[in-house]
Amino acid sequence: MEKRVARRGFLAGGAVLGAGALVTACTGNEPAAAPSAAAPQAATAGTDNDKAGTSVVIGFSAPAADHGWIAAIAKNAETQAKQYTDVEFKPVEPTNDINQQISAVESLIAAKVGALVILPNDGEQLNQIGRRAMDAGIPVINLDRVFPDKLSYRTWIGGDNYGMGVAAGTYIGKKLKDAGASNPVILEIQGIATLPLTQDRSKGFADALKTYGFSVTAKQDAKFTVESGTAVASNLLQAHAKIDAIWNHDDDQGIGVLAAIKEANRSEFFMVGGAGSANAMRDIQAGSGVLEATVTYSPTMASSAIKLARLIAQGKGMSDLVENQVPQSITLASETITKENVAQYLPLGFES
Repeated sequence: MEKRVARRGFLAGGAVLGAGALVTACTGNEPAAAPSAAAPQAATAGTDNDKAGTSVVIGFSAPAADHGWIAAIAKNAETQAKQYTDVEFKPVEPTNDINQQISAVESLIAAKVGALVILPNDGEQLNQIGRRAMDAGIPVINLDRVFPDKLSYRTWIGGDNYGMGVAAGTYIGKKLKDAGASNPVILEIQGIATLPLTQDRSKGFADALKTYGFSVTAKQDAKFTVESGTAVASNLLQAHAKIDAIWNHDDDQGIGVLAAIKEANRSEFFMVGGAGSANAMRDIQAGSGVLEATVTYSPTMASSAIKLARLIAQGKGMSDLVENQVPQSITLASETITKENVAQYLPLGFES
C-alpha cells in the first residue's frame, strides 16, 4: 500500500477457512501452550509432523500494526510459533518504512536464522532482500505481498485477491439478478488503487458481475483506513441518490464506510465487505444494518506461514500430500460469510 501500507498486496483476497484447512495439512508439533483467545485459529490438530524435531530459529518481519489485519498477522505468527518446543521465534521491529524493513531483515540474515517469514511493505521494493536471504541459504516464506522474482522466496502463501472479487461479485450479482434488478447502481470502495492486489480484486469483481449482465457504476479507493473509508463513502453517497449495492474491499476501512452510511441515514442498498473481521461478522450476525456479507482474506495465513517455515527448515513436507517437499506456492480460498454461516467463521475473525 502506499509506503505505509497496513495490509495485504496484499482481504480473499479472502481466505479465512482456506488458512484453517492448510493449517491441518501442514501440521506442527505437540502444542507447547494453548493458543490465546485473540488468535484461536493458531491452534491446530497434530500429526506425525508435529512431533518435536530439529530446533529452528524463525525470523519474522512485517509492517507496523497500524491496521487490524496487520496486527492479527503478527499475533497469529507469534501464537503459532509458541505451539512448538522446537521453534525459536525471532521477530524484528515492525515498520512501515521500506529501508528500515530492509535493515531489519538484513539483521536476521546476519543472525543466520533457519528460515524467514516476510510480509513486505512492498514486494517489488523488498525483492532483493528476499533474494539475498535465499542466496545465503535461508529459505524465505513470502507472506501475502509477493516478491516478483521467484528466486527471492522458497514458498509464497497468501489470499486469492482475484477470487475475493469474484466472491463479492457473485454474491451481489446473484442477489440483484434474483431480485430482477435492471441497470443497478453498484459502487466499489477499493483499498489502494495502485496496488496489484487491489487491481486483482477489482478485476475479479468486474468479471463476476459481467456474468450477470452488470457492471460497476463508480469506484474509489479508501487507502485501507477508517478515516478515508468515511470520506470516500460520504462522497459516493452524495454523488448517488440511489444505490443498489456496495462492495467495500476491506473490513477495517469498512468501519468508516459504515459510519458514513449511518450518518447519511441511507439503507436502500446492501453491502458486502472484505477480509472477515470480527466486528463485520458481528454486524452480519445482528442483521440490523446494510452489511449482509463479507468475503475472506484471513490473517490465519501467518499461522500457516510459520508452520511452513518450520517444515521447510526441518526438511519435511506436508503430511497430507504425496510430495516430499512443501509446495512453492499456496493460494488460500476466499469464502463468503453471510448470516447463515457467520457462527462458523466468527472464531476466526480479527478485531479491527
